[in-house]
Amino acid sequence: MLPKEILKKVKLLEISTRKMVNNLFAGEYHTVFKGRGLTFADFREYVPGDDIRSISWNLTAKAGKPFVKRYDEERELTLILAVDVSSSGDFGSGSFLKGEVLVQLAAVLSFAAAKNNDRVGLLLFSDQVEHFVPPKKGRGHVHRILRDLLYFKPKGRKTNIKLALDTLTGLLKKKSTVFILSDFLAQGFERSLSLVARKHDVVAIVVEDFAEKQLPKMGIVDIQDAETGEIFTVDTSSSAFRRQYEQHYKKVKTLRDQQLTKSKVDRIDVDTSHGFVDPLIKFFSSRHR
Repeated sequence: MLPKEILKKVKLLEISTRKMVNNLFAGEYHTVFKGRGLTFADFREYVPGDDIRSISWNLTAKAGKPFVKRYDEERELTLILAVDVSSSGDFGSGSFLKGEVLVQLAAVLSFAAAKNNDRVGLLLFSDQVEHFVPPKKGRGHVHRILRDLLYFKPKGRKTNIKLALDTLTGLLKKKSTVFILSDFLAQGFERSLSLVARKHDVVAIVVEDFAEKQLPKMGIVDIQDAETGEIFTVDTSSSAFRRQYEQHYKKVKTLRDQQLTKSKVDRIDVDTSHGFVDPLIKFFSSRHR
């Protein structure tokens, strides 16, 4: 049995995200993400202008007149949400932590998939693969995903995106749409991301917090590295420290951006202080065009 507070969170998350999907994202999701291809429907007589490559020569020979094969678009697709649950998600300077924003994003995409009658699966990762939910259809399955997003307690603290991607490569046998939700502050995932993107439609959702880019002036404080647990005492008002911090952040960000660019995947940037609605709408609109 789940704690009542978790069930309440699931219900509140469902109410907010389903409303958002119905009002903003459902049509865009349906338009942007295509199914796996075409499936055979039936035969019909040839009419001038039909593609001769679709002619069924066996049936044409039997019937004595040309027939073509008719196909229907296979709309159903599989959506996989690979969500970073490392301890870096516990950071946040605004109304929501990075991890909370990741959960909200995953919820919106899950309900969009359910409304489109698509299958949706979940992979939670830190520096290990923490949890995998095989893709299924239905609102009840989305509830299960929301419960896992809110209730699952990861064992690892650090981030290994490469391991998560390599695991997906082994798990996914058919072409899927894969959203990877993380701050991507890790190294060594470029080749694995490229390999996944060769077979699947991959979108990287990069979640950042403003305080990561520009450290607020708070005087002398203790700062804890969320992933290692190490504590540092620093003077956040020191010009030398702030310069050093900004240089380090720029270096990490440049490396991350280079890996994502070389991997040639679509990307959505989300700042926790600005919300994720506008970035998602912008992505769907540009992808539609």
